[in-house]
Amino acid sequence: MSEDAIRLVTIGRMFRRRWRLLALVAVLGGLVGYGASLLFPPSYTTSTSVLLAGQWEERELLTQAEIAASSAVVDRTAATLGWSGVSGGELRDRVSAKAADGNIIKISGSAETPERAQHLSDEVARQFVTFAARIAGDNTDSAAAEGPDALREQVAQTNRSITDLANAADPGRTVEGVQARTELEKLRTTLQEAMKKLDEADPTTNKANMVVMGPAARPTGEAPPTRTQFTVAGALLFFLLAVIGHLAAARASRRLSTEAEIAAALGSTLLGTVDVAGERSAHRPRARGPRGWMRRLLGIDTRWDLPTPQPSGGEAAGQLRYRRVCGRLRNQLPGPRRLLVVVPEGDEIARRAAGQLVAEADSDPSPTSSGRGCPMLRMVEVSVSRPLVPDRGAESGALVVLSAGSWTAAELTGIAEACADGRHEVVGIVIAGPVRARPARAAGPSPRHAARVVAVGDDAGGGSL
Repeated sequence: MSEDAIRLVTIGRMFRRRWRLLALVAVLGGLVGYGASLLFPPSYTTSTSVLLAGQWEERELLTQAEIAASSAVVDRTAATLGWSGVSGGELRDRVSAKAADGNIIKISGSAETPERAQHLSDEVARQFVTFAARIAGDNTDSAAAEGPDALREQVAQTNRSITDLANAADPGRTVEGVQARTELEKLRTTLQEAMKKLDEADPTTNKANMVVMGPAARPTGEAPPTRTQFTVAGALLFFLLAVIGHLAAARASRRLSTEAEIAAALGSTLLGTVDVAGERSAHRPRARGPRGWMRRLLGIDTRWDLPTPQPSGGEAAGQLRYRRVCGRLRNQLPGPRRLLVVVPEGDEIARRAAGQLVAEADSDPSPTSSGRGCPMLRMVEVSVSRPLVPDRGAESGALVVLSAGSWTAAELTGIAEACADGRHEVVGIVIAGPVRARPARAAGPSPRHAARVVAVGDDAGGGSL
């Protein structure tokens, strides 16, 4: 399986086992987002379009858009509106302008009410048209208008001079007079065409012609981000943080999951692995009180990152694994002994497996002619935070039973040191793993009888698991 597929399986397992917690975190995030929306007053936005007649280049339209949102226009708008507590500097943050297709400048205004947003956009558009007309030279005091007017006056004088010259010429009596009158008329026509082109290119007659294309529409909804968007964003943010937190915690976990790592931490050999039927009940610690009830309700009383248990091979296969462990333990010890079965406190899977081992050892008859049977076992639970193993007495040795992926190297080392302080040698390790129990069959031989038939004699201790 590829690495990406493993990640998808891991995320799916987390959603399946921690959906209650993730849902609660999302609800809390939504409440936080709703509370944050109360800190920001609602905002309404509308826009007004201004049409610019004539031929305009793109850079000129961008310049006009900058002028529309400039402080010169906005300050005049603030003075005209006269809103209490609202200055031109504050309005500059609420006004924007952009150039659209078709020589249109779209002016947008935002306010806390739909009526104010509409008035703001309309007033900014009117002030922009007025200010742009002043810049283009609509005012008679503009110095830029003096040049074209003087040129028109000179052209008019030239036309009068041409008329006088044409009248003074010999009216059609000689060829030279006709040619002179023809040249003068051509000159008059050329001057008129030049003045026509000048009037067409005059910015004071074209570019100052701006029209507000109707009043702004009154907005019917809030401008983003709305209160609903704040709430959804808060829920989504908290949900993603919870997912990332779960994945980061699982990646940073130092719990040992391989057989070699567990054996190295305890300083002993692995005798085998056994199965424990059941999934959630096997992983669930025995927590009591309101805190334990809350952990069970949210689903955080169990590990979410453990792999899904594999289907059980049946009761006969499970009994065979326990008998093989007992056979290997019997073959490893020099003679009949009493051993402590050390189980980490809170490891429900290991506790159930240890109980099954104790029961199997009690019911195991002597398999050899020498009468050497399985050692007598007594289970004790040891706290991993402050491990303490009973001193050596009737029992002389320890068998550690635990589940994989539940304890760190430091915790297992502490258990091994506690066994050494109690003068118990760790004679072996048994790893317990959960499996999904199969439904019992109505017919067929007894599973325990079948297991005993297969595991007869010392050969039951051999073989690979």
